[in-house]
Amino acid sequence: MTTDMSKEELVALAIEIFIKIVLLGLILYYALEIVRPFIIPVLWAIIIAVTLSPLVGKLERRFQGKRTMIITLITITTVSALLIPTYMLSDSVIGSSQQLAQDLREGTLSVPPPSESVESWPLVGEKVYTLWSNAAVDLENTLMKFKPQFNEYAGKTASFIGGMLGGILQFVVSLIIAALFLVNSEGSVRVYHTISRRLVGEKGVEWAELSALTIRSVVQGVIGIAAIQGTLALIGLMAIAVPFAWLWAFVVFFLGIIQLPSLIVLGPIIAYVFSVADTTSATIFAIYAILVGLSDNVLKPILLGRGVDIPMLVILLGAIGGMILSGILGLFVGSVGLALAYKLFTVWMEDEAKEQLVDSSQEPV
Repeated sequence: MTTDMSKEELVALAIEIFIKIVLLGLILYYALEIVRPFIIPVLWAIIIAVTLSPLVGKLERRFQGKRTMIITLITITTVSALLIPTYMLSDSVIGSSQQLAQDLREGTLSVPPPSESVESWPLVGEKVYTLWSNAAVDLENTLMKFKPQFNEYAGKTASFIGGMLGGILQFVVSLIIAALFLVNSEGSVRVYHTISRRLVGEKGVEWAELSALTIRSVVQGVIGIAAIQGTLALIGLMAIAVPFAWLWAFVVFFLGIIQLPSLIVLGPIIAYVFSVADTTSATIFAIYAILVGLSDNVLKPILLGRGVDIPMLVILLGAIGGMILSGILGLFVGSVGLALAYKLFTVWMEDEAKEQLVDSSQEPV
């Protein structure tokens, strides 16, 4: 049925539609701004829930359906594993900083002279040896030359530590949200399948299962391996008393996520340890650090082989972009999210190519 409308009525109708669209857009924008701080923690909670779901299912079958208790124990254990070391590390950093400041004020801080082997380091050996020797003779005047750089470094370090603490707090919040998702896993899966069907039609459930597989693959094969390497590196660095061991361990963890060798960091640290420690201890640490750096060659076939392959560049861009956008938590969400988007896009392209091939084969000759 067609209806003839005058020009004035069409203009009035267009204005009404425009006003409704603008109002709806403002409401949606306002709602988005309200939930924006919670988007990344909720996304990470979904990733955690999807990753832990098979483990929770196995434990539930083994312990006769005590699902809530299992999820509660996992959450409490993980939160404790995050908060206790964080508290101890923060206390250690604050105490060390206070002691360092006091020693500088009292002039009791001293630097041992470098060994002759430092001068033979490639490229930077002579400069490092000269600076180190000057610091051993007159530490105060040596440090005064670099006061602006130290002030800038101190500000960046404080900002980084604050970001780390904020990221850990977001982790805790995400773990609690993930526990709620896992407790009501059937309802969560049903909602996800419904949304997937609304978005992609009949293949919604298939895409939902592929999404879960991709998430588990990236978390186990990329983030999991990086976490293992970072933890092993931290143990070795603390055992040999390397300064800022937690910072170097985090760099090892970050390099593992972006698929770069951890020996980029551990190699110079090995050289440093040989210059300050006895030969036996330094050799043991060097062997240990090399094994940590090569451990991904053993872990990848075990963990990454269970899921789907994602190009290294996708993980790299996702991790760096996510970290720039959302801080520490974005490092994980970004790598998983971009990997998931890449996998779904490739599957969509393959399905489109298959449909075109079928259509071409059915055309009459």
